[in-house]
Amino acid sequence: MRLWVLLSLLLLQEALPHVIGQPAKSKRPKEPGENKIRPVNKKVKPKNPKMKERESVDSSLKSQSILTQVMDKGHFQKAAATLSLAAGQSIELRCKGSNVTWNYPSYLDTFKDSRLSIKQLDRYSQLILANSTAADTGEYSCWLQLCNGNKCRKDETKTGSTYIFFTDKEELFVPTPSYFEIVYLNPDKPAVIPCRVTTPSAKVTLHREFPAEEIETDGTDIIYDAKQGFVFQHPTSDHKGIVYCKAESQGAPQISIKYHLLYVEVPKGPPSTTIAVSSSRAGLGDRVYVVCTVLGEPDVDVSFRWQYPGQESRRPVIIQNFWRLINRGIGHTTRISKSVLLVEDFEDTDVGNYVCIAQNLQGETTVTTKVELK
Repeated sequence: MRLWVLLSLLLLQEALPHVIGQPAKSKRPKEPGENKIRPVNKKVKPKNPKMKERESVDSSLKSQSILTQVMDKGHFQKAAATLSLAAGQSIELRCKGSNVTWNYPSYLDTFKDSRLSIKQLDRYSQLILANSTAADTGEYSCWLQLCNGNKCRKDETKTGSTYIFFTDKEELFVPTPSYFEIVYLNPDKPAVIPCRVTTPSAKVTLHREFPAEEIETDGTDIIYDAKQGFVFQHPTSDHKGIVYCKAESQGAPQISIKYHLLYVEVPKGPPSTTIAVSSSRAGLGDRVYVVCTVLGEPDVDVSFRWQYPGQESRRPVIIQNFWRLINRGIGHTTRISKSVLLVEDFEDTDVGNYVCIAQNLQGETTVTTKVELK
């Protein structure tokens, strides 16, 4: 009896895992690939980079900043897009490369300011601006030059840029060399009233002198940018007049210089060109003037080229170019550009056609006149 009970207990113990534990494993043969379960959360290294990763790699190759700012104790950091320093501070910038070109506020070149120093070393170029002033506010940029012999071009993939505000409580507006500026309102492009500030947090408003009123900045047609000034996106003749800017920042408000807004009638196409001669028949030894005149936009440059009878024999002539602005009525301004060719001592070789070629951004115009011998 005891032996039967003992055998029953052993059989029960052997059967319990199949009853109350994990289910018994199937003994049937496995189908091919049956247990190849793919884990859902397992990270698999892709053979090719993902699209976003690839785009970020490509964008980094397209433009690589080479500009750094030298900090205290010889530390360096990548120059931020915008910096704000107190006027009086000095700054040192470096650009990597053995052939670097810099761009900075143009007046530093105009006055050949000794506070600015640029040195090209073996591996980088160094720009140091000492004893900064509010007038130094502006963009400082650099780029690597790629040269093949005497021909050089800008390497668009290796550039750097930072806009520096040199803050000064006494000079909220960036100082200018004049007290009055002309701004041309061209219906084909935005116009900028360049009342830039030295303190980016300053509140700036635009005002008309007559009738005295504040000009609303709606953020669409008229916007304000501390790095540029007020931008008229779609200038019209209604905007013409005299305006000024007002800035406030923890103190009494300050007034900018005045800006005279002139509306421009835009001539389409190549230069409108005419040619005239002092005399179509000249005697030996006479002085002969040939004048080429272009009427155009006030802010568009015109270049001149001449062809004349004694050119191949290198006949000496005097050529002078100049331009001036004329007022064609209320708010309408035109630029007159002229090129004058002078033959001081007329000779036989000077007889023939005088050709003037005037060129602007939209094309060129050729005009001709003839001078004969008396």
